[in-house]
Amino acid sequence: MNTPNASKSERIDVRASAAVKQLLQEAAQAAHKSVSEFLLDAAVVAATQALSDRRRFALGDEQWRAFQAALDRPVQNKPRLKKLLNSPGVSG
Repeated sequence: MNTPNASKSERIDVRASAAVKQLLQEAAQAAHKSVSEFLLDAAVVAATQALSDRRRFALGDEQWRAFQAALDRPVQNKPRLKKLLNSPGVSG
């Protein structure tokens, strides 16, 4: 993830335990980045994800009608989707 190319004029200070600092240093080194670059890239990704469902999106008239029609359709049983969502994922 690349951060925007705007001039870096603002400072963000973060306090962390020695163990967290060590972990971040190791991760940054593995990613061939400075700790600042690593933290900023990770923070931008997290912020983008946190805000992604709150962003405004615009639709043309025809797209809006199709969107509304999809929302108004009755709920359909989807056994394969239910099975997928009830199956354990990669992380557990």
